[in-house]
Amino acid sequence: MISQVFILSSKGDRLIFKDFRGDAGSDVINIFYEKVTALPGDQPPVVMSHKNLHFVHVRQAGLYWVATTTSESSPFTIIEFLNRLASLVRDYCGCLTEKSVQMNFALIYELLDEIVDFGYIQTTSSNMLKNFIQTEAVSSRPFSLFDPSNVGLFGAETQQSKVAPSSAATRPIQTREQGDKSEIFVDVLERMTVVIGSNGVLMKADVEGEIKVKCYTPNCSGKTREEEPIKIDSDWVFSEIRMGLNEELSIGKTQLRGYGAAVRVDECSFHQAVQLDEFESHRILRLSPSQGEQTVMQYRLTDDLPSAPPFRLFTSIERDGNGRLLIFLKLRCDLPPKSSAINVSAVVPVPKSSVSVSQELSSPDQSAELKPENRAIVWKIPRFTGGTQLSALFKVEVSGFSSASMLEVGPLCLSFELPKVTASGLQIRFLRLSPVQTGPPLRWVRYVTHSDSYTVRI
Repeated sequence: MISQVFILSSKGDRLIFKDFRGDAGSDVINIFYEKVTALPGDQPPVVMSHKNLHFVHVRQAGLYWVATTTSESSPFTIIEFLNRLASLVRDYCGCLTEKSVQMNFALIYELLDEIVDFGYIQTTSSNMLKNFIQTEAVSSRPFSLFDPSNVGLFGAETQQSKVAPSSAATRPIQTREQGDKSEIFVDVLERMTVVIGSNGVLMKADVEGEIKVKCYTPNCSGKTREEEPIKIDSDWVFSEIRMGLNEELSIGKTQLRGYGAAVRVDECSFHQAVQLDEFESHRILRLSPSQGEQTVMQYRLTDDLPSAPPFRLFTSIERDGNGRLLIFLKLRCDLPPKSSAINVSAVVPVPKSSVSVSQELSSPDQSAELKPENRAIVWKIPRFTGGTQLSALFKVEVSGFSSASMLEVGPLCLSFELPKVTASGLQIRFLRLSPVQTGPPLRWVRYVTHSDSYTVRI
């Protein structure tokens, strides 16, 4: 049983506050934020207590999603509810940011009124809620005539307007402008955890991935084949997505399939709406998604990568005649030449007594700065083409330099994004919608690999 639900910004500003039962005080926001900020470390406990009041919270998109309860409720149920609430806000508002929450506060309050009644959770299904939610979402992206993706010359259609913009999959699921237009967005997202020793040997390599489907089809029913399809004007509007994965996909370390390059995952799990009757024989997933975002499949690959890690680092650390610490880094991108990494950031820990740094970078688009509060140099590369290498020389002024100062350098941590690349090799072979609709549905598939933790020891 939930007493209150509120959403706070990262600075503690109240964005949404809903009191369902009136059995908790009005100063709960200040109490919660003081408890969170007083805790050491970046990961505060999910559940905290104050007298007879319990706080349960999750962090998503830099926001605090908090529920309070005075009863002995299951914390796991409330955590799942908060995660689903964040997903609903993302579905109905289009994106999950502080600005979108502020601009759509009326819509979020209407959602809370429908999904919670006097503290009891009713439903979190976007397919059911779309029949009751009347408030239209307000887009947080303002229209601009200077944006070439919005309009062509004299309103003519440009070539760029024929390509789905990056924000196409981040619009609300309810929009009157959409009409009967059918669009399906599929994201294959992977996160890499890699540890490379000082000798260049790969010590750990884990990949966690998921396949997400966001549906903008008017005929999304969210039903399975065993359920009765929806019938409107004597026409069946049941729609099903058939998604084909790599035919040679293997589950586990012992199973082998096909004759091509093996694609293997150690374990995987599926959404309850996914039908697996064709998965074992043809690696085909069948599902009837509801409007909004669904995680269709989650998988994991441990201690084994089908290809080499995307980056390799060569280092040299020494002291010059002026008593400065010289750090030379050469970073090589081992992606194919047609691929590239974006938003690459290398964080190099330096001695805590570092005063200033001067740098020599191999290209003008790079940047680097010393952040004393983090005791590190941050080297940023906007775009890194595969098959190339970049270098940087940092001359660090260290107060009271000693031999122990050399030991404070490293390890280097990389963060990056690899568009159109999957570390596991998993691919979407085809994406079909049945029965065939009157207008051909637009289908978009995106592959993105992020660095969860990419550490290179120096």
